[in-house]
Amino acid sequence: MKIMIIEDDLIIRESIGNELKKWGYNVYCVDKFDNITEIFTNENPQLILLDIILPFYNGYYWCQEIRKLSNVPIIFISSKNENMDIVMAMQFGGDDYISKPINLDVTVAKIQAVIRRCYNFTKDIDYLSFGEVQLFISESKVCFKEEEATLTKTELLILEILLKSQGDIVSREKIMDRCWQGDSFIDDNTLAVNITRLRKKMNRIGLEGIIQTKKGKGYFMNKDEKWY
Repeated sequence: MKIMIIEDDLIIRESIGNELKKWGYNVYCVDKFDNITEIFTNENPQLILLDIILPFYNGYYWCQEIRKLSNVPIIFISSKNENMDIVMAMQFGGDDYISKPINLDVTVAKIQAVIRRCYNFTKDIDYLSFGEVQLFISESKVCFKEEEATLTKTELLILEILLKSQGDIVSREKIMDRCWQGDSFIDDNTLAVNITRLRKKMNRIGLEGIIQTKKGKGYFMNKDEKWY
C-alpha cells in the first residue's frame, strides 16, 4: 500500500512519512510541486495526503487534475480549517480532511478508515519494517535480505513494539504489559530471557546488535546504516 504525501513543509512531511512507515506503508514524499500529476502517474499510489497551500498551484487544483485520471482516495491536510475550506475540499474531490497542527494518531486512524472504506480491507496492518528489516506478523517471522527467522508469540510481540518505536526507547514495563497483560508474576528476568532468545535469532540472520539496551530504561532498535 503506497501513500503519496504532497506537503511542502519538510518537517511535517517527514514526521507523517516516518509514522506511516512504522505501520508498514510504502511512503513517497513529493518534493517538486510543478508537475504533480506526472509524479502521480509514475508512482501510482493507493492514497494521497494533499496539502492545500502549495507552490505553483494549490491542492484544490491538483485534486481536480488527479480526479481526471483516477478515483484514488485523497485526504486533504491544511491549516485552513474553517467549515468552508472543508466543504471545498470535499467538493473538489477529497475523501477526508485533516487539520494542522497534525496529530499523528488521528492522521493514521483517518488513513486506515479511508483505506478500509475505499478498498474494503478488513484485516489489520500485518507488516512492519525498520530499514530492510521486515516483520510479517501473521506469519510470525522476521526477514532481513535473504534470511528469515521464525518467532515465538512473545518474541513477536517484543519485536513488534520495538519496530513501532523506530529507534525510540521502549520501557521494560511497557514491553512486559504488552506481552503478559500486566501479569504480576512476570519479572525483569523473564523479559531478559526472551530478549536474549530474540537477539540470538536476529544474530543468525545478520542483525547482530540491532536490539540495544538502555540501562535503567529499556530497549531500542539501533539505527545503524547497515540495516538500510
